[in-house]
Amino acid sequence: MTRIGLGLDTGGTFTDAVLLDIDGGRILARSKSMTTHDDLSRGIRGAIEGFDRDLLRKTDVVSLSTTLATNSVVEGRGCRVALVVMGHELTVPVKADFTAYVSGSYRASGREDEPLDLEAVRTFLESVRGKVDSVAITGFMSIRNPDHENAVKAMASDILGVPAVCGHELSSSLGFNERTTTCVMNARLIPIIGRLLDSVDAVMEESGIDAPLLVVKGDGSIMSEEMARERPVETILSGPASSINGARRLSGLDDAVVVDIGGTTTDVGVIRDGRVHLEEEGALIGGFRTRVAAADIATAGLGGDSRIVVNGRIPSLSTVKVTPLCVAAARYPVITEWLRLLVARGPRDVDYANYQRNLVMDTEYFIRLGDGEDGDLTDLDRRFLEFVDGTPHSMADARWEFGEPAVSFHIETMENRRMIQRIGLTPTDLMHYRGTFTRYDAEASKLAIMYHAANMGITPDEFVDRIDAMIQERIGTTIIRKLMTEGSDRALEGYGDDLVRDGVNEARGRDFDVRFRLNKPIVGLGGPSYDMLPRVAAALGTELVLPRDYDIGNAVGAISGKVVESIQILIQSVLGKELATNACIVFSRLGRKYYTSFEEGLEETRREGIEYVREMASRAGADDVAIEEFCDSKKVSVGEEQFRTDATEVRLTIRATGDPRYRRRFRSSCDRGPRRASGHLSRDLCRSACHGCPSRPLGACWRICRSGERCWPPCTPP
Repeated sequence: MTRIGLGLDTGGTFTDAVLLDIDGGRILARSKSMTTHDDLSRGIRGAIEGFDRDLLRKTDVVSLSTTLATNSVVEGRGCRVALVVMGHELTVPVKADFTAYVSGSYRASGREDEPLDLEAVRTFLESVRGKVDSVAITGFMSIRNPDHENAVKAMASDILGVPAVCGHELSSSLGFNERTTTCVMNARLIPIIGRLLDSVDAVMEESGIDAPLLVVKGDGSIMSEEMARERPVETILSGPASSINGARRLSGLDDAVVVDIGGTTTDVGVIRDGRVHLEEEGALIGGFRTRVAAADIATAGLGGDSRIVVNGRIPSLSTVKVTPLCVAAARYPVITEWLRLLVARGPRDVDYANYQRNLVMDTEYFIRLGDGEDGDLTDLDRRFLEFVDGTPHSMADARWEFGEPAVSFHIETMENRRMIQRIGLTPTDLMHYRGTFTRYDAEASKLAIMYHAANMGITPDEFVDRIDAMIQERIGTTIIRKLMTEGSDRALEGYGDDLVRDGVNEARGRDFDVRFRLNKPIVGLGGPSYDMLPRVAAALGTELVLPRDYDIGNAVGAISGKVVESIQILIQSVLGKELATNACIVFSRLGRKYYTSFEEGLEETRREGIEYVREMASRAGADDVAIEEFCDSKKVSVGEEQFRTDATEVRLTIRATGDPRYRRRFRSSCDRGPRRASGHLSRDLCRSACHGCPSRPLGACWRICRSGERCWPPCTPP
């Protein structure tokens, strides 16, 4: 019997969907829909609405890759968070709404240095009752002993009844600031990801899909919906990770450079020995270093919808995303008419802008988006919003309509608030000019290029060649910088940066030439790859692989991941007089334990670690789990200089890997029970659902109880 998986990827521009024959690798159906940033579920619904309903009903598993967590962190969105900090002052800013520093700390050995001030914790929690939606709890050296964090979590759940998360639950790595940042991010994201998953649940139910919902993590592995609700921060950078999974699945290559070109950005990653190469220090998001395991990705602000700017007679590539002229003209044909008039008018004297974002070109137009908050806009800006509501207009139109100069309009402010969308020249228009992509109005693209070329005193082909060279340089330098600086904190500067640029541009000097030759092929993903990457691959002396269905590679990657759960355990000889007794202390997220025998501690810890990762992998949605163990043992010198001695230190990593569980979410009609289409239950209905069916599988009622925006402590499954 064919097992069918539905892969979903919500990118910055498009939402991709694919129905995949999991065993045979065949794509049964595929679709794209515009991403709806105000409500991602609408884009998902649009992506699957054309699929065969019978196929959808036969779906065995659904996997989602989403930009929501990344975008929410970057944009500073999230719920109200209370932060409890123990043992040490933070040295980085953290975005919590309420923060309390309380006494309570541990030494590096895991021994209590200062007792926890439970009364101070209680007073703080009582003071934020009704003011917060979640609690983040972080303690200095909590990875050596999590008892204080666990005590505060229990108290927070009892007093506030809101989700609470501890730093040691998310990371076993040193780095108090980074662990705290990760913890606060996770707390802020809980309701945001929860609402998204509720919406996806509703779309699945509308479509007759009765299958487990999985979510892609930043390292390319997948986890269950239940776990994503608890640890949403781990979904950060899931999009780039999905692209690497998709590249490997579609190309069959175990070693390659993956270049995924979307509408907004270009992501570059590496496959080595069939695995995603991970960022060793943790993901860097919105300027904050975290302890989230994520694919090591280099990102360039270049995509099919990147704005091409002509400032005076100087063309350049902006990182700002705009709607391509060809796309807008297909919906608003009046744009093509206006462009014809511009070309007929001929070249004109051009001005140079000091700040590129303030520049509005003759070939650019604006259309109103949603009903954003306009309380502090000027009266002129409000009138401008009404002017571009329903019909796009140029800045020249606005100047004529209102009799005001362009600088009087706060265009950048309205763009940043997503009140208006700029329409302009993009690489997608260059593709329409060349004829390599002609889905929309190619005439609009050609007219804009002709107009700018005439103003610059060059031919349209020469104009396109100049922009192509800029695209080649930006993508090529991103690839080379990524490979050259991997595993190093040193940035390429000065002559090194110049050499990279010269090599990518195949520069020929008087005394020497600069060339690069990659030892791996480039696998291209994303719609623009077909047009942009051949020149890049040629410049870097390597093969370009464009697999079939390369334009929906992220959706394929979303359904191609495996469940991976791991635990890191540190075992150290006991210092001091007990060193001669062979005693040891074990540190892990399971707690701190003392053993009189090192061998006993190692074996017992190994057994507990295996049980833990098996259980976590099962909760994450895995079947047929395989266990891997990695052990690093060394002698470390300890003690004062005149009394130094050798102690044993063992770092044990246990990893569980498995394919996703292909089964129905509900095993009886009773299980579907009183669950509402909105995705959550009232308190009474929850009790009824949890206790009304003795056949309910363990954990199912936890998922349902947790699915509300504001959940209560879940009841115990029978």
